Amino acid sequence: MRKGEFAYEGKAKKIYKTDDPKQLLVEFKDDATAFDGVKKDRLQDKGILNNRLSAIFFRLLEEKGIETHYIETISEREMLVKALDIIPVEVIVRNIAAGSISKRLGIEEGIKLKKTVLEFSLKDDALHDPMINHYHIYALDLATAEEMAVIEEAALHINTILIPYLEQKGITLVDFKLEFGRHQGRVILGDEISPDTCRFWDSSSGEKLDKDRFRRDLGGVVDAYREVLRRLEGGDNPALES
Repeated sequence: MRKGEFAYEGKAKKIYKTDDPKQLLVEFKDDATAFDGVKKDRLQDKGILNNRLSAIFFRLLEEKGIETHYIETISEREMLVKALDIIPVEVIVRNIAAGSISKRLGIEEGIKLKKTVLEFSLKDDALHDPMINHYHIYALDLATAEEMAVIEEAALHINTILIPYLEQKGITLVDFKLEFGRHQGRVILGDEISPDTCRFWDSSSGEKLDKDRFRRDLGGVVDAYREVLRRLEGGDNPALES
């Protein structure tokens, strides 16, 4: 694999072409953003941590039969992935009320939902990722009914895999965001799974171990990400210690 020309830069990652048109190189950045990019900072080692954490989650899901875009980890900040035609529908999986759903529906944060909730938003930074439903998705030709059925089934299946896995690590999976794309005629999981895209709470104390520490000025963002990695890897991470 040879790293090729720069292709695209998002809020948290840079994408490069490779000598294989079916594969891309993802570089995780240390940049942190919130509130549609209004709040910005650079947090040392965040990209390294998210690369390692995403690889752990992708490998776990692959073992459980969920196809992802992950191929292999290339360096501390880079992973090789399958090139996807991204479906511009973000999927939010909610187990416990937190963040926007608490504000929108007046549900106290921390209340366990009686049923897992799936929400959808249009992947469009300029429009601030507005919430959409199936009618919007089909009217705008974002995905077919068959593709959405695959996405919803996969999202709920991923939830049932991650909840017990994280519980064993003393982490409660509050909610998380997923993105999917088309690859050789199949819809598979893309993007990343990390504290940037998930809400992780310590199961005993309720301490936030995710991006909310940045959004809410709680401090200790990288330390929280590092703690999640420590628990998932089952040991210390001396190379990333402060």
